[in-house]
Amino acid sequence: MKKNLKTAIIVLLLVGLSVAGYAYYKAKTKLKPEDVYRTELITQGDVAQSVSANGTINPVTLVSVGTQVSGIVTKLYVDFNDKVTKGQVLLELDDSLLKAQIAQSQANVSNAQASVDLAQANEARNRELYAQDFVAKQDLDTTVQAFKSARAQLDVARAQLKRDQTNLGYSIIRSPVSGVVVDREIDVGQTVASSYQTPMLIKIAQDLSKMQIDTTFAEADIGNIKVGQAVKFNVDAFPDRNFEGVVKQVRLNATTTSNVVTYDVVVNVDNPDQTLLPGMTAYVNIIFAQHKNVLLVPNAALRYKPKLKDTTWKNGHKKDKSDQDKNKSTSDDGFTNGKVFVLKEGKPQLVRVKVGLTDGKSTEVVSKELSADSKVIVGENTSDTQTSSSSANMRPPRMF
Repeated sequence: MKKNLKTAIIVLLLVGLSVAGYAYYKAKTKLKPEDVYRTELITQGDVAQSVSANGTINPVTLVSVGTQVSGIVTKLYVDFNDKVTKGQVLLELDDSLLKAQIAQSQANVSNAQASVDLAQANEARNRELYAQDFVAKQDLDTTVQAFKSARAQLDVARAQLKRDQTNLGYSIIRSPVSGVVVDREIDVGQTVASSYQTPMLIKIAQDLSKMQIDTTFAEADIGNIKVGQAVKFNVDAFPDRNFEGVVKQVRLNATTTSNVVTYDVVVNVDNPDQTLLPGMTAYVNIIFAQHKNVLLVPNAALRYKPKLKDTTWKNGHKKDKSDQDKNKSTSDDGFTNGKVFVLKEGKPQLVRVKVGLTDGKSTEVVSKELSADSKVIVGENTSDTQTSSSSANMRPPRMF
């Protein structure tokens, strides 16, 4: 009897020790809230919404100088980067053929003038004879018509001569504007041929202190771009320097490429030191909305949902349809409804917020329950990692 009682007492003691050991193990291995949830601080600062695109820097006025006559380039007076003034001679073409044409036209004028003189004399003679009834009226009319025809032929010859003289003037090509030579596509000895499309010989930028950026934006972004908006941009040549400009024009001619509709946007840029060069690639950023000194939460906090069995959990209750509609509504001031979670007594606590502007990383929120330096939940640590880490540090006691 005593032996059985002793055995029972030993068994009870062992069971008690096992329970106590297991309880001790659970207490030691219980995860702290900061080990389960990843949190980040709420900050206070400025947030801006913008649209971005790439563009090309070009002179505001770029004049392509061509030629209206054909010929061989005999003299070239300018080169790349040369400054020129309006009316300055840029180059000359061989004028031998043009001068020969003028000589021929002058001879035609002399011949036509002789014909006019003869026709005029015949007309005067026939008028005298007609007055004395020595010739018929028809003969007089014939000489009058011949005189008029000779004068018309003289006018044609003179016009031809004037045209040839003008073409001779075109063999000397002058600058139509004052500016800087940014491109030259001809050399001495090269033949240029004037046809239906005027060949481009030299390009002149009228004023490099005033530049523009030609860029395109997708139709999804074009609604946020207005004339007069401030523009910030960078170029590869000066990666640490920020440049500014102003939207000059939003062109209405849409372009469709691979089913993507884009619109051309022109940005005016001051370039007083001429740091920006034609052809540079500009990375344009247009800010269309900006709020200062607001609460900012990480975007991950707005996407976070607790991993609970009931996915419609809200303060311990299920969402109803009115709650879902409330989340989707937009107020008159442009804010939408959203939610974040904070740790309260070691558990996620939902906080409803008004959501404003976002820059892709942080989002403006308005809430009486939040303040700067508060922490919001942005995610959860994986349970596998926590279990393996905890098991390595503390193993349950083995009683048997």
